[in-house]
Amino acid sequence: MKTTGAWYPDRVEACLFDLDGVLTPTAEIHRRAWSELFEEAFARQPEPVCPYDDDDYFALVDGRPRYEGVRAVLASRGIDLDWGDPSDPGSFDTICAMGNLKDSLFLEQVSSRGVSAYPGSVLFLDAVMGTGWKVGVVSASQNARTILDAAGILDRFEVVVDGHVTAELGLAGKPSPDTYLEGARRLGVEPGCTIIVEDALGGVEAGRAGGFASVVGVDRGAGAQALRTHGATIVVDDLAQLLPLSPRQTPSSATPMSSCPTVQDLGTPDHHPTPSSCPTVQDLGTPDHHPTPSSCPTVQDPPTRPPKEES
Repeated sequence: MKTTGAWYPDRVEACLFDLDGVLTPTAEIHRRAWSELFEEAFARQPEPVCPYDDDDYFALVDGRPRYEGVRAVLASRGIDLDWGDPSDPGSFDTICAMGNLKDSLFLEQVSSRGVSAYPGSVLFLDAVMGTGWKVGVVSASQNARTILDAAGILDRFEVVVDGHVTAELGLAGKPSPDTYLEGARRLGVEPGCTIIVEDALGGVEAGRAGGFASVVGVDRGAGAQALRTHGATIVVDDLAQLLPLSPRQTPSSATPMSSCPTVQDLGTPDHHPTPSSCPTVQDLGTPDHHPTPSSCPTVQDPPTRPPKEES
């Protein structure tokens, strides 16, 4: 199944990828590690606790810094635990200790199972690099470089903003756009000339909030409708569905950065077509489902609106 029409503007210079669930299937390993952690943690509680499930993962954990994920899940069950210190050894004594224990569980599974990149994601990455776009990775994981190296794709990325960078700079994690903005800054590009590729609800929300050119949602379980609601410009099941990339302007011939459109240039939520009237890639399988050009605005066909004032 392939997309039709444009899902990104003429002026693009870079693409920033999330890691787990976008480039590598490590999101599934994370999910198993989180599940193992909280099943044991909840079993230790003096009173029965609502079991941990995948809904918790997508709503409270996915895309967040590890310790914030622990805190959010515990808070959802009314469990109060000291924050502790990042140097705490893995245990159930503090939030940091639980986060470190989860990290150990994750790395054990990576070591035993190995890691490989999604074939469709590699094809898309090759196509993106073939256009001359700059590429980087923005991940909450402190193991991002280890995973990229294990998958054999670390050397393809000019920039990696991971959990270590986030901690060193004191950046807010997703759904704040801070880490993606830092990735664009390190690549030397404007957000309005940069595409975000994400599978997490908090990640697509970060892309929308940061004013990026386009936000691709990869549905690995979060749900296509939820990804659209949180800010995805387009939703796919596999990045190969976005191929081939249409010819676009190269950085040398493109217009100045100040003209780069952003996701916000598509209009406010009031201008967005409803899900029933504007299909995503999953709805484009047959000609009967294709909207007419006048019924669904694209990046190149924004709704009429008063010109913006320069800030």
